[in-house]
Amino acid sequence: MTSPLLEVRNLRVEFPTRRGTLLALEDISFDISPGEVLGVVGESGAGKSLTGSAIIGLLEPPGRIAGGEILLEGQRIDNLPHEQMRAIRGRRIGAIFQDPLTSLNPLYTIGRQLTETIQTHLPVSAAEARQRAIRLLQETGIPAAEQRIDQYPHQFSGGMRQRVVIALALAAEPKLIVADEPTTALDVSIQAQIISLLKRLCKDHGAAVMLVTHDMGVIAETCDRVAVLYAGRVAEIGPVHEVIHRPSHPYTVGLMGSIPTMDDDRERLLQIDGAMPRLNAIPAGCAFNPRCTKVMDRCRRERPELLDAGATRAACWLVEEARR
Repeated sequence: MTSPLLEVRNLRVEFPTRRGTLLALEDISFDISPGEVLGVVGESGAGKSLTGSAIIGLLEPPGRIAGGEILLEGQRIDNLPHEQMRAIRGRRIGAIFQDPLTSLNPLYTIGRQLTETIQTHLPVSAAEARQRAIRLLQETGIPAAEQRIDQYPHQFSGGMRQRVVIALALAAEPKLIVADEPTTALDVSIQAQIISLLKRLCKDHGAAVMLVTHDMGVIAETCDRVAVLYAGRVAEIGPVHEVIHRPSHPYTVGLMGSIPTMDDDRERLLQIDGAMPRLNAIPAGCAFNPRCTKVMDRCRRERPELLDAGATRAACWLVEEARR
């Protein structure tokens, strides 16, 4: 067994406000091994993007890491000064964001942005950086890369801009890629191309990937393991095939039941009644208990930790009941 590339241990993120401190992430723990793709899934507001932002050191103030540890190749990075973290971001951790237009500077050519990133993190000349930038554009499927390298972001389509963002993320050969909903703004056919590209490039470059998404189809197609988040906590984590086909947590069961299948003749999809709780109104016990169809008295009083549930681990008292 290889040692994990990324280790997140009991991560806690808080937002101080005038009315008190809001707890956004609590006790988040997971590992990602070299070459592995871990999917992080859940409804809007579950804490997916916040987890990614905490890992790459881009939490929006007043958000802060209030507890736990984040280790990259055994080195703790959550307590590093801004300048040290900035050197790690890009060189050892690459980031792909949801909207490529917000990741690219509209005033600079694609080539300038790529070569500046490469020269910031790698000891290469301007000519070598330009050649590397052209190779990255070719790898990511940009046609006529030698000509298009001198064009501006507005001259590229949405799918092509996302390919450029992937090239930027891979520019300094990072060990970890944090991809925050990289296909959300794209149409379905382009989504499939981008996912296929991301899988191939990460395999070729040996990078580990944390893929944040709300799309279970993307998770099923791309990931080795998946972590299901609910109200800032891990509800279930395990191999993607097990979580999709044999979920143990009622929330995961609901997520899977809401996905249509080609061979299903149901007229209505399953749904999870209610909504994700606000940060200032997270219920006692299991945060999912007001929406759960299998809720017990214990669920309203005690918050379950992650328990072994066969091939997965789920934060649900039903797992303990099943053992008995």
